[in-house]
Amino acid sequence: MLSERFLTTVVRTMTKDQLALNPVPNITLPDPVPGHVYTLYAHVPFCERLCPYCSFNRYPFRAEVARPYFKAMRREMRMLAERGYDFESMYVGGGTPTVMIDELCETIDLARELFSVREVNSETNPNHLTPFYLDKLKGRVQRLSVGVQSFDDGLLRQMDRYDKYGSGDEIFGRIGEAAGYFESLNVDMIFDFPSQTEDILLRDLERIATCGCQQTTFSPLYQSNATMKKMAATLGPMSYDREHRFYQIVDGVLAGGERPLFERRTLWTFNRLDDHARPQENLEVDEYAVAYEECVGVGSGSITHLGGDLYVNSFGLGEYRTAIAEGRLPLLGKTALSRHDLMRYRFLLQLYGLRFDKRQFKEDFGCSVDAGLPVEMAFLRLNGAFATDDDAELTLTPRGRYLTVVMYRQFLAGLNNLREQARANLAGPERELLFGDGRPAA
Repeated sequence: MLSERFLTTVVRTMTKDQLALNPVPNITLPDPVPGHVYTLYAHVPFCERLCPYCSFNRYPFRAEVARPYFKAMRREMRMLAERGYDFESMYVGGGTPTVMIDELCETIDLARELFSVREVNSETNPNHLTPFYLDKLKGRVQRLSVGVQSFDDGLLRQMDRYDKYGSGDEIFGRIGEAAGYFESLNVDMIFDFPSQTEDILLRDLERIATCGCQQTTFSPLYQSNATMKKMAATLGPMSYDREHRFYQIVDGVLAGGERPLFERRTLWTFNRLDDHARPQENLEVDEYAVAYEECVGVGSGSITHLGGDLYVNSFGLGEYRTAIAEGRLPLLGKTALSRHDLMRYRFLLQLYGLRFDKRQFKEDFGCSVDAGLPVEMAFLRLNGAFATDDDAELTLTPRGRYLTVVMYRQFLAGLNNLREQARANLAGPERELLFGDGRPAA
């Protein structure tokens, strides 16, 4: 699709310029705005396996490194409380947050003690869907997201996930047992693997329909500069030629037809409907960025979004712990977003959430979306992207949904490239962990 290739190129170029990290010594976060609602993001950068497609800050798990890391992250949370920050929700991502379950529980308990946290979202991996972990998470975590990616054993072996996390059948059984522990259990899937066929994708969708999860996220596979070679070696050369077709299959099977099993909540998040085709209660979107709340990150490699600035924490574990021990926030640098960048970010994020609020945009930016983003609006109108285009809102046609998938996928790839800029300065054993053969550092 020509429009897809054009969008991929344009967004790639834009994010390369917009999401450029500027190392700044001795920076700190601004003071919180009284009464403002923030989300707390906590990053746990340890995994038992390093997936070839992942660009998040992550290291092979070693208990002697992870335990002091959790302690430092809790100290960083106390520093934010001392600055006057408060949070109503917490999202724990990774890495694998549950890799040291007692440390995670202590961290969540402290967050509830320090802040006004009412709900906690956490990620995990399939091998942790067992009573030992689930009993500890019950009541502490309201929404759990498990990274399955695929139930196909061949793909799981390609991703080096089969031996550690279990077969597709084993994972399927664990999901059904775990669903009752939480208000919402989300199963995180990926489509458009190079070796994935339509039949494999359809079998994955059938498993999602019958596994008992309340929510699923089907995101397209995307690559960044650092993951390109590893992905090609393990999964095969990356191509977006089938992405549109695969997205149509996912969207059609889950949310299409007269009696769909799921409803769309974002472009690639789907909530299960009950027997009367009504949305199940308490199924919010399990993605902390979608609500467009400002987010403050703790932990190595976390990214904070406040106002028009992105602040990036140190990616080096030793550097991170040293900063915390010295009583300073572990900020590596920041990138300032222009007013136009913020307009684009709002536009993209709300379209990803399936509805763009024109009136709120005008109230926040002082101009209409047509005046602020004339090129974007003209391109999407020309390509038949909008189902609704009136004074109040924009909604998307099926074609518009896919074009926004392309833009959002490429935006996330741009964020990964920002992370790579931060990782580029790592040296010694930490660099070898990420860019060497993956063996633990001495």
